[in-house]
Amino acid sequence: MPTNEINTLERNKGLITVMTEGPLAFHRISEPLQQLIEQQGYREGALVLAGLHTTTALIVNEWEERLLEDIKHWLNQLAPADLTWKHNDLHLRPNIPEDEPRNAHAHLQALLLGNHLTVSVQDAQLVLGRYQDVILVELDGPRRRQVGVSFLGA
Repeated sequence: MPTNEINTLERNKGLITVMTEGPLAFHRISEPLQQLIEQQGYREGALVLAGLHTTTALIVNEWEERLLEDIKHWLNQLAPADLTWKHNDLHLRPNIPEDEPRNAHAHLQALLLGNHLTVSVQDAQLVLGRYQDVILVELDGPRRRQVGVSFLGA
């Protein structure tokens, strides 16, 4: 089930902060990005977005419940949590914090989706297609996540 709203959103120093839900969850960030454009007076150019975590992803896709469930299924088929992954051999890794998760699958899933996006801005509006949204994908949550936002243009 997709998440319809961002629980906590902060816009500070080029960062959007999202309190994510669930181990694999989707969070729409198109609206907060549009608000940022309006607040900052951006007119023409591009937003450059960078996910600041190795177990999140940024995508542009349709916000449709069944498609989001398909994406979850696809990711879990390609990099399932229950396989034996070397990254999860915590006892073999030096200096591991006590709360270190076994999350190799989330790192691999993030590699599939990517964590950087560039979205055009024209006439102070995000340039997205009719069915497109900018979506933060949580792959190892719930957690507090941040997206770095830079603007190139006028």
